[in-house]
Amino acid sequence: MTTNTLHIVNGDSTAAILQQSSLSGHLLVWREMLCEGPLAKNIDSDLFWTQRYAYFEENYQISRIEYFDKTIKEILKIHEIADYEEVVLWFEYDLFCQINLLGLLTYLLNYYNKSVRYRLVCVGHKSLNNKHLLSDYSPEEYSLLYENRLKISRNDLRFAQEAWQVYATNKKEQLKSFDFSVNKKFPYLSKAIAAHLNRFPDKTNLNQQQKKILSLIAHQKLTKKDLLHQLLTWQREKTVYGFGDLQYDKMIDHLKPYYDVEDTIYVINKLGLNLLS
Repeated sequence: MTTNTLHIVNGDSTAAILQQSSLSGHLLVWREMLCEGPLAKNIDSDLFWTQRYAYFEENYQISRIEYFDKTIKEILKIHEIADYEEVVLWFEYDLFCQINLLGLLTYLLNYYNKSVRYRLVCVGHKSLNNKHLLSDYSPEEYSLLYENRLKISRNDLRFAQEAWQVYATNKKEQLKSFDFSVNKKFPYLSKAIAAHLNRFPDKTNLNQQQKKILSLIAHQKLTKKDLLHQLLTWQREKTVYGFGDLQYDKMIDHLKPYYDVEDTIYVINKLGLNLLS
């Protein structure tokens, strides 16, 4: 493999494993989480980045300088795409990764260069040896993943852009009517979108994740740490969300009107019980 390769990875843990492998090239770490917060169809617009800055500052206390240094500085490497012969994307099956992948592919289309080879490594339940996460693979196995990478054409990038625009609009009926499964290069996308549809509130004004949080509180005596552990276990075994502690912690805090905390134990209150009944 040429050293003139840009590897775009789904997070710092993947970057660490890739750096230990025999694969050569340069690294770009994608640190955005496009499954949360306001979006715009044009992922490279001033409106898009202004909204993202504000969202992370308000919800995660990440300053604009920190967001620029950790996230945007990495993404700006895509502007130099013509310097590379090959770009390889390393992502996973879950909603968190699939939406980031759509956004990235759309961004790559904006800076498309016909002299660059675009390739994808995406792991999940259809992967070799039933390994679902990139962290399940050893540095030595990354070479095998690389050998089985998929070619991404300009038409694939255009499909991703169309899918991204549907997702960014975030209208339930459009999401349900668009065929996310038509492009076989992205076998995990339709299931990820199905999970996203479960994030829309039902008649109780709660979504699937919120109902799970209140149900766990109602039926078990849990501390915040225990509750997060239970949620992550449920997510891994029953869903394809792929969210982290910080996201679930924010969801729990958002549901404060429906529970009390008594000596570190979360207890459902009357409002919460009424919602679940």
